[in-house]
Amino acid sequence: MDLTGDPVGDPISPLEQALHAARALVLADLVAGEVAEADVVSLVEDSVVERRWWVEQWPEGAGYVAGLVAQDVQDALLERYGRWPLCPVCPSGDPHALDVEPELGTDPHWVCHKAGVKVAALGSLGSAAGGTTTS
Repeated sequence: MDLTGDPVGDPISPLEQALHAARALVLADLVAGEVAEADVVSLVEDSVVERRWWVEQWPEGAGYVAGLVAQDVQDALLERYGRWPLCPVCPSGDPHALDVEPELGTDPHWVCHKAGVKVAALGSLGSAAGGTTTS
């Protein structure tokens, strides 16, 4: 099998690469937060399906897909279960969710606006426990 494509060696399109990467990054953060249950993973898949159509219409937006999928999942979780991901930086006060920045851009990351810090790159919440940086 060719690692850059399917079993017959055809390369994976940039659109599919962006969608696979977005799925993997969001799933990594869900796993880190111990919320990657089947119904939650289904929310990721739903978002990927919707964003596939979106990026087919605007191929230049492929670099934005990961952040958009994260926001879609965050919104769907809020409607069904509550805030996610909860801020690991602020130990006291009301629990609050991290936000994805930039809202529409490349290199998405999780930030805590309350503390004014960049917590982790999208897909890296599992390693964010001790490593926050100011934004």
